[in-house]
Amino acid sequence: MKRSTLVILAILAIIVIAGIGMYNRLVTASQAIDGQWAQVEAQYQRRFDLIPNLVESVKGIFEQEKTVFTALADARTRYGGATTVDDKAAAAGQVESALSRLLVIMENYPQLRSSENVTALMDELAGTENRVAVERGRFNEKVRDFNTMLLRFPTNLFARMFGFNQRSYFEAAAGAETAPQVNFDE
Repeated sequence: MKRSTLVILAILAIIVIAGIGMYNRLVTASQAIDGQWAQVEAQYQRRFDLIPNLVESVKGIFEQEKTVFTALADARTRYGGATTVDDKAAAAGQVESALSRLLVIMENYPQLRSSENVTALMDELAGTENRVAVERGRFNEKVRDFNTMLLRFPTNLFARMFGFNQRSYFEAAAGAETAPQVNFDE
């Protein structure tokens, strides 16, 4: 073989090996995002398992707050029916909104806070909310790393060839920055 042919084959081999390496890094990063989302979902499931117990404990004391209980149940149902990460994140935001209203109700009724059952459930829920926040943060870090990898040259060329696209960050639901208002005069 001619020397020029060997040089061309060596360059092609280097490109193929580099391409395989890039592809494998992209697959690994994509799987890490999926795995981290599963951690977020595990914490959501923990939250959803606690909510009915909390609702039943509170419901027995305050029948008039049915709208909050209904909103929580509806949001849980929407989450259960969601199929994409974006749909699940939106449904989780609705759960958080309803939970915020429930917490406001509980703050306005000291006799609720003094109930051992409600207090224990609220402690469990608070711990779960912290876990959810941590797992979401980790998810967003993995999405950031993956998206950065996709934008860098020459990985961006290989990423397009193999159909890798940027992933969406978990973002707070619209209006999450506003504290819920509960009016008992209505």
